[in-house]
Parts: sequence; structure tokens; C-alpha cells
Amino acid sequence: MKRKLAIIGAGAVGTSAAHWAVVKNVAEEIVLIDIMEGLAKGKALDIAQSSAVYGFSNRIWGTEDWQALENADVVIITAGRPRKPGMSRDDLLQVNLEIVKSCTEKVKEYAPNCCLIVVTNPIDAMVYTAFKISGFPRKRVLGMAGVLDSARYRYFLAEALGVSPKDVQALVMGVHGDHMLPLVRLANVAGIPVKDLLPQEKLSEIVERTRKGGAEIVSYLKTGSAFTTPGLSAVEMAEAILRDEKRVLTCSVWLEGEFGIRDVFLGVPVVLGAGGLEKILEFPLTEEEKEALSLSVEHVRNQIAKTNL
Repeated sequence: MKRKLAIIGAGAVGTSAAHWAVVKNVAEEIVLIDIMEGLAKGKALDIAQSSAVYGFSNRIWGTEDWQALENADVVIITAGRPRKPGMSRDDLLQVNLEIVKSCTEKVKEYAPNCCLIVVTNPIDAMVYTAFKISGFPRKRVLGMAGVLDSARYRYFLAEALGVSPKDVQALVMGVHGDHMLPLVRLANVAGIPVKDLLPQEKLSEIVERTRKGGAEIVSYLKTGSAFTTPGLSAVEMAEAILRDEKRVLTCSVWLEGEFGIRDVFLGVPVVLGAGGLEKILEFPLTEEEKEALSLSVEHVRNQIAKTNL
């Protein structure tokens, strides 16, 4: 049975996701969709022409036709406005709310059985929007945030330690924003706790840089935000679902009492497989971690309230 991945939004993140999806061969068919005439077609054609050089044989194409969503196993929503210097993710809420609503309605119409991955900022509020509009069960509606935040955290730790990022295991929970929780207690290098390898001052600096990781890139780019790693992070989630890999990844999911939290989307470690969310990996938190996570919950609840859904 052929696997199909649809990506909505042919901006920088959507194009990056399409590129990584082709390179990683996550689906036999990849379709890029954008309402701007010719944009998705041009981006997809450019990627398709690299097949002769790179050697991939899966099909990628672009369109403005929403019907192309039909039979998609996974749909990634990247459509929305990016941040500019000085903007927070929350500043995008109202403008991106309408975009995500519209996209989700099309997904519901044409791909009612798909798993839906939301990348649009502010992610935890936008995935809530997709959840409410689609009516899909919680296992099939996920937000991409923790994969990206954890990747940044792992990179910064590896850079400080002078080791390969491949050997760093680290977890970021909570909201995709300034109140995220990079867990120092569980971070390790090949099993060695990072708190035994780096001074507390340096670890605190890395935690703060992780929280501001997106803003740092925005400050350099001026007219856009990060796209390469966000695109890859979304595809990592899609691949786990499409290949039924049972990957343990941090995703924004609807909580129903896990970690003592209910009725909110928040980044937590989960198992992803063929049906989407298969299991949330719950573990004891310290009092300090619980307090930090409660700030994330409060922040997301405030975002959700503004959606009026």
C-alpha cells in the first residue's frame, strides 16, 4: 500500500519539510499544497528535478487544488505567518488562527482518516484549533515543537561539551515558547549525566538559549524564522507514523490527566506509530519541574482562551 504525505504551505518550512521527506523517502507520494498560484508547483518541481542528481524515485508534486489531500496518510500544516524580529509566537495567534481553521476544514473534508501534524505558531494553540475544527481523536492530532526544541537543546549541549550531537540525549517539555522546560536532570551524553560534565552556570545558560532558540534565528534573518530544522522535525514525526516506527519523540498532545494536567495541548514524550499517538510516557517530576510545567499550562490556557473555540 502506497504511503502519501501532504504538506500544506509552500513557504520556507513547508518547502524544507518537502525536501526532507523526499531525501528520507518517507512516502511514495508527497504533495505540496499552497493557495498562492504556482508557488507549490514551482517548489515541488525544483525538488523533483534533484532526483536525477540525488537518485530518489518517489513522486513529489505541487498544486493549489485541495482535492490533492485525498488519501493522505499524514498531513502537515505549515501555513501561516512567520515571526519578525521583536515578535513573540503569541503575536501570530489571531492571524494564524484563521489560516489554520481554513486548512483544517479542508483536511477534514478530503483526508478525514489522516494523522494531522501542526507546525504553525503559536503551535500549542494552533494544534488545539486543528483538534477542535477537525473533530479527530486526540491520537491523530499532534503539534510539532518538542522535537525541534529538543534538537536545539541537544546541539547546544554538544557544542559546550565538544561531542557529537548524536550522543546527546535531552528532553524539552511544555509549551513551545519562553516557558518551555528543558530537563537538565535527564540530559546525558552516552548515559553520563550532563550535570556531572558541565557547571550549573553553563547549564543555566544553555537552558535559556534553548528557550530563546527561535528568537535568536529570527534576529539574524530579519525577514523570516527558522525553517530547516522545523521542517525536518515535522518529517521526523511523519516518518514515525508512516513507517510505524514506535519512535519516542516529544510532541504537543491533548492531555487527559497525564502529569496531573488535563484539557490542554502540551509537549510531552510520546510513542508515535501507525495510528499516531500510541502512548504518553509519564514519569515522576520534581517539585521544581512541576512548578515550571505549570507556567507552560497557564500560558497555553491563555492562548486557547483567545481562540474562542
